[in-house]
Amino acid sequence: MDEIRIKQLEVFAHHGVFPEENRLGQKFVVTATLYTDLRHAGLTDDLNHSMDYGAVCAEIQRFLTQHTFKLLETAAERLCMHLLRTLPRLSRIRLEIEKPWAPIGLPLKTASICITRGWHTAYVALGSNLGDKKAYLDSAVQALRADETMRMGAVSDYFVTAPYGGVEQDDFLNAALCLHTLLPPHELLNRLHEIEQAAGRERLVHWGPRTLDLDILFYDDEIIADETLHIPHPEIPKRNFVLQPLAQIAPYLVHPVYHRTISELLEMSGT
Repeated sequence: MDEIRIKQLEVFAHHGVFPEENRLGQKFVVTATLYTDLRHAGLTDDLNHSMDYGAVCAEIQRFLTQHTFKLLETAAERLCMHLLRTLPRLSRIRLEIEKPWAPIGLPLKTASICITRGWHTAYVALGSNLGDKKAYLDSAVQALRADETMRMGAVSDYFVTAPYGGVEQDDFLNAALCLHTLLPPHELLNRLHEIEQAAGRERLVHWGPRTLDLDILFYDDEIIADETLHIPHPEIPKRNFVLQPLAQIAPYLVHPVYHRTISELLEMSGT
């Protein structure tokens, strides 16, 4: 990934824990590395295919002067999220905010916070077998599309599938979607649970009927296994109702554990 670097942009703003910092203000120094694809800009000599670093500097200055935060951590986090949401070509940012006048009463050149944030690609499975199934899936897609931490990618068709797990219940309507998100995996899981709860989801019977079921299938190429989250979802190779819609939108996506494409896994399942 290519980089645009902004070094030591000075901004006078009003951030700090102490009231006098918020009232009087002080100098902050911002250094940012913007990760983007500059190939087309280099070939065409056209600014429309790059990012105007002058405009980016002005936006950093505007954001930091129009908001007041107690913590540098919050200022850095909110600024990163703002830039990632508003700059279409920005895929990742490394941001450092220095505080050279930090009121600690000791000789100090500068104190700083440095964070890296960016867009991640996740694949999510959707399912419903209660009530108006299509409406539940539609509402979940719309909720994700409306979330400012998300950018919606491809959404599969809706597939009618038999219930899984041996519990007597109605057929399911299943789908899969690609999602670009600023949320880390566990925060994304929490957001999906919020959308489920808004749809009246109750977790009463394992593999039982539900108004809405949202599962993270993949998150970049990460492998996660803890008490609350397993990525990739461990049941993917066993579930045709996941593989079929996923193969429609991402047939050549490679499973990071099995090292097989989704199309290959679907073929191996016998469907």
